[in-house]
Amino acid sequence: MTTAALFVTCVLDVAAPDVGFDVVSVLEASGHEVCVPTGQTCCGQPAWNSGYVNEAAKVAKTSLDAMAGSDADVVVVPAGSCTTMMRLYWPQLFALAGDEPSAARARELAPRIRELTEVLADATTAATPPTQAQTSPVAYHHSCHMLRELHLHDAPLAALEAAGCPVVEWPDAERCCGFGGAFSVKLPETSVAMADEKLASLPTEATALVGADLSCLMHLRARAERQGLEMPVRHIAEVLAERQGGSARS
Repeated sequence: MTTAALFVTCVLDVAAPDVGFDVVSVLEASGHEVCVPTGQTCCGQPAWNSGYVNEAAKVAKTSLDAMAGSDADVVVVPAGSCTTMMRLYWPQLFALAGDEPSAARARELAPRIRELTEVLADATTAATPPTQAQTSPVAYHHSCHMLRELHLHDAPLAALEAAGCPVVEWPDAERCCGFGGAFSVKLPETSVAMADEKLASLPTEATALVGADLSCLMHLRARAERQGLEMPVRHIAEVLAERQGGSARS
């Protein structure tokens, strides 16, 4: 059995802690022993994206220390945006902040940092066979960091299909939802318009909108509710845990 150190992420911890239990459930179902290293906080992305290098490095170092201090086989992150920050930008962040020892540790840790569905795709049992009949189809939102930075397209789709959850064709599946972290704060009108246009093209046969980045899902859920669109918006871990016959929430 391989071991997985879970990086919880700020958004999951604050806005959807129950999803964290589902993440644990699907990881365990795929053959991982899960641990949650203490001391982890934020990956530093909000400050980094806003140009505050030293502040971002100060925050990120606590999480670097926590995750690098774990002897787990992989560090699992249930969000493409945080995975991107940690795997691709931590070395650059610490180097720019003048902390070369931390930059070296970040480079050493990077190969072990994996996005959730990436880990599930690599597992010998990428998804536990569903205990229920094939469910109604869903629409999948490809978040920008996963698709354009990590180049992860097939892994989440394969996980859903293997769990008996068919994914419908959606012309705008790869279109940005408009959240973009600080972008939605600096340019709210544009952000809202992007989300609304994406939602307008949702296939009518979809029974839920699923994604792997909670920040995107929060944005899309808020806009869907504002429009009166009765469409559940769910993190992929919720769907997989449900289809695999249980959740670690209890």
